Amino acid sequence: MFVGALELDILLGDVHSLKQKRSVVRPVLAEVRKRFGVSVAEAGHTDLHRRALIGVAVVAEGGEHVRDVLDSCERYVAGRPEFELLSARRRLLGPDD
Repeated sequence: MFVGALELDILLGDVHSLKQKRSVVRPVLAEVRKRFGVSVAEAGHTDLHRRALIGVAVVAEGGEHVRDVLDSCERYVAGRPEFELLSARRRLLGPDD
């Protein structure tokens, strides 16, 4: 079993309140969850209206599949016009960890 985690630090565009931030971030989280079958949540920067930290987690039998899914999630979020991806960090845990 392999477990992968991805942390995406993003900067939001024309957002002026936490309410606007939620209206931008929530649909993207729902789409990532639906499209890639992963667990996803806003995991940080909750008090800042122009920043968000999105956490993605996936569990699978093979490490290559986990990497592919995390790559796809990162590309999807990075390709969104309302976001600027500032950084992406990932961790992969396997049976030997």
